[in-house]
Amino acid sequence: MYELDEPKYLYLLGIVPVLVLLYLINLWWQRKKQREFGNTELVKRLTPERSVFKPALKLAFVLLGLSGIIIALVNPKIGTKTETVKREGIDIVFAIDVSKSMLAEDVAPSRLEKSKQIVSQIINELGNDRIGIVGYAGSAYPVLPITSDYSVAKMFLQNMNTDMVSSQGTAISEALELATSFFDDPQTSKLVILVSDGEDHGQDSIEAARLAKEKGIKIITVGVGTEKGGPIPLKRNGITESFKRDKNGEVVVTKMYPNELKAIAEATKGGYVYGGSTRDVEQYVSKALENVEKTEFESKEISLYDSQFQWFLGAAFVLLFLEIFMLEKRTAWIRKLNLFNEKEQ
Repeated sequence: MYELDEPKYLYLLGIVPVLVLLYLINLWWQRKKQREFGNTELVKRLTPERSVFKPALKLAFVLLGLSGIIIALVNPKIGTKTETVKREGIDIVFAIDVSKSMLAEDVAPSRLEKSKQIVSQIINELGNDRIGIVGYAGSAYPVLPITSDYSVAKMFLQNMNTDMVSSQGTAISEALELATSFFDDPQTSKLVILVSDGEDHGQDSIEAARLAKEKGIKIITVGVGTEKGGPIPLKRNGITESFKRDKNGEVVVTKMYPNELKAIAEATKGGYVYGGSTRDVEQYVSKALENVEKTEFESKEISLYDSQFQWFLGAAFVLLFLEIFMLEKRTAWIRKLNLFNEKEQ
């Protein structure tokens, strides 16, 4: 059992046949020039110490050394044994507000983009936990079911926008109900991280939080926005053309309501944190996760691979070192053996 760490370097082995071709062309050119100079047998007698075999051997050493360096770059690994690995963690569902109020830019670059940054940073710091994503506005929408594939989760996260849910509002109760349905293992510790500005949260959100608590779910709420608030920009091609107005033609100012978010968190004995600083939220969540009991998700066997590049690199250096000190003249003791019964000229 083996694997190649950097197979992209294998194309460098194409240099080997090119060098062989250049060597053969040079050998042909030398013999051509010798024939032009005079009788080839006479030329051989004029250089009796020159070996015919050693130049080819030197080339072989260079090619093998070069191949060894290239294979060392590829870093072949050989599986030596299998090991059973246990994964422990918790199930986390991120419920992210995608209502139009999240387009407000009272926090940079906008409430929604700030929410994505916060969730992405939290995911970066997770270990073996499983995660899911719910988007909600006037209704809730399942974005990603529970998974351990963080790269896929971050891809779905970045694609979230305020157009993914047609009905407007902030149906936190529906988001909590949908998030609750994501948890498929009753033995696993469960956490919902709800990211919102808390506006238009509805009267059923506290009751939904209490029902979540009865199912063993804790909720951490993250407030995004400012209590002073800001207008909701209407953009085209990234350029603000106007701001959202009410039926009286007045510019709508959307605010963050931290008290509502705190009440939701307290209903499950969870916690609230202001999302002004991504780093502060990440540290708060990390500290909260330390106090949550981890559950063993699964045990699986993995193969352990040991790098073998050092052997190829060492052999390459030995061959190149020998090539440097190998002269192209005949070796005296080999000449004395006269293996091919050659007569001295």
